[in-house]
Amino acid sequence: MKRLSILGLFVVVALAACSPKTGDMLGDAPEPAFDQKPIETAIDLTNVNEDRLLVQLDPGMFSQDTVLFRLPRVVQGTYAISDFGTFAEGFKAYSYTGAEMNVAKTDSNTWTIPNAQNLDRIEYYVNDTFDIEGTDKATPFSPSGTNISDDVFVLNLHGFVGYFEGREDRSYQIDVTSPLGMNYSSALAQLSADTTGQSVSITYQADRYFDVTDNPMMYGNLTQERFEAGGIEIVFSVYSPSGNHTASQYRDVVYEMMQAQSEYIGELATTDRYDIFLYLSTQQQDAQGFGALEHQTSTVMTYPDVVNQAMLSEALVDVVAHEFFHIITPLSVHSEDVHYFDYNDPTFSKHLWMYEGLTEYFASHFQVYEGLQDRQAFYDKMVGKIQTAAGLDDEMSFTVMSENVIDEPYASNYYNVYMKGALINMCLDIIMREQSEGQRSMMSLMHELSEKYGKDKPFEDDAIMDEITAMTYPEIGDFLQTHVAGTTPIDYQVYFNKVGLSMEEVETPVTVFFRDQQTPFINVNQETGELYFMDSGLNTTLIELGVEPGDIIKSVNGTELSIRNAQAILAPSFQWTPDMDLSMTLIRDGEEVEVSGKVGEPKAMSPKLIEMEDATEEQIQLRNWWLGENTSEQ
Repeated sequence: MKRLSILGLFVVVALAACSPKTGDMLGDAPEPAFDQKPIETAIDLTNVNEDRLLVQLDPGMFSQDTVLFRLPRVVQGTYAISDFGTFAEGFKAYSYTGAEMNVAKTDSNTWTIPNAQNLDRIEYYVNDTFDIEGTDKATPFSPSGTNISDDVFVLNLHGFVGYFEGREDRSYQIDVTSPLGMNYSSALAQLSADTTGQSVSITYQADRYFDVTDNPMMYGNLTQERFEAGGIEIVFSVYSPSGNHTASQYRDVVYEMMQAQSEYIGELATTDRYDIFLYLSTQQQDAQGFGALEHQTSTVMTYPDVVNQAMLSEALVDVVAHEFFHIITPLSVHSEDVHYFDYNDPTFSKHLWMYEGLTEYFASHFQVYEGLQDRQAFYDKMVGKIQTAAGLDDEMSFTVMSENVIDEPYASNYYNVYMKGALINMCLDIIMREQSEGQRSMMSLMHELSEKYGKDKPFEDDAIMDEITAMTYPEIGDFLQTHVAGTTPIDYQVYFNKVGLSMEEVETPVTVFFRDQQTPFINVNQETGELYFMDSGLNTTLIELGVEPGDIIKSVNGTELSIRNAQAILAPSFQWTPDMDLSMTLIRDGEEVEVSGKVGEPKAMSPKLIEMEDATEEQIQLRNWWLGENTSEQ
């Protein structure tokens, strides 16, 4: 699933001219019926037309009078409106005689084609989404977006290839032509590869439209590493416009992470191959934030090219680990809303606490459990989530929010699935280990649910909580009804006490704008889009500059600040040195206020989880069951 923060592919492909295919003019064999052949699709990367690519589809012969062709309004894992049809233009349909047919665009993502028995093929141009980020045009979440350039093509195929309504189960053959020697990767099965002159054409097979949307590709000036980790072939592709980041630099980080994840997951079936596509951006504005989007056998991650190697290494572990754990849920364990996903008018499951919250928890917990991270770092991450969650609606039912996630006020609280959603599962994991005396956990529960359901059998949305309760303990059911379906905030200290931890306020080093990688001193006014300093405490540098809680940030070092460029402006602060100058224009009580000074060495009073000195043997034992015996001395 995507992760949000305030940092927040043709000139016409030469298909052979279509002669009449009814077999009554030139003696040709009849055109196969729509349901008797794959939908043949062509994309040519060697010929970009005004930053657009031409897509052509030959679907076979239809028997009905009218068909609807669509590009997705929503894609799985984004929980937001993308309207990929708005990036298509010049849509044309041709008959078997080569004549252009009448077509009506009936909404942002739908084209209605009458007299469909005569339809031979369709074609349309597609603009990429990355180029319009930072403008007023609505932009799909970056890792679900598309890029068209001579240097790199990010091919999230749902942005290029559409579907005929009601025929999402039809297979596709997708022909991608690229310059000879261009690096590329895709987990889709290859049927053939043909070289002609200075180009190569690869034909891929997708069994149904879901497999089209679920298998992104990246072509271009990529560095790549291929290796095996945890019994899985890893294909790691990196695009860095500056050349400062290469796949080889991060090979060991990705290997260690994937190996540890495999050990953490255990015997649960995953995949034979996993592709990681990392696109590093020079965009100075990014309307939808950086992050990643999960797929069954791959993930696309976008991130700023300006970050240093240490920050990118940490991000790769946190972000890619999260996406890989989606192999468990919702890709394996999911409801009917996910299994029978409607790309135009979707319904949403009540269980983002599981799909996103549990996945985010696993992405943090496996690092400490498998010894990649010490306990205090894990504690600090959980505390950061508590602090961020406190700035969102803590009394909002998670199930209600999930079911209505694309509407307000729920959409504004979506980010909480990564904060409180992870904390919900932390508490559930502690309960599971306590009640089973260390024999069961949330991971073992997901093993059981995967055996009962799996990727081809969805669960019933309204029944799964009762099923989980029956499979586990009454305490699990009580928690789910009270804090997930219900609106009662969680007293985290109750659960920390079970494992001998206490929350204390201590002064800690921070950066000017962030307590840690996930927790800013800044919030966003959801109505106005203004960024302001939160009331929950400032750091010493901000106080010395004269900043007050509630101050709206107009500019930083002379650059106007908005939600669209916040990530590009604020992210570099992680690398600022104490002697650097900092100036800001603030708005306080409607008046502009100028503040300036040195960055210094900011500190802030922050809550910190401390291991109790007088913890009982039972508390220490549960803590070790929870965090793993191999980290007990850290």
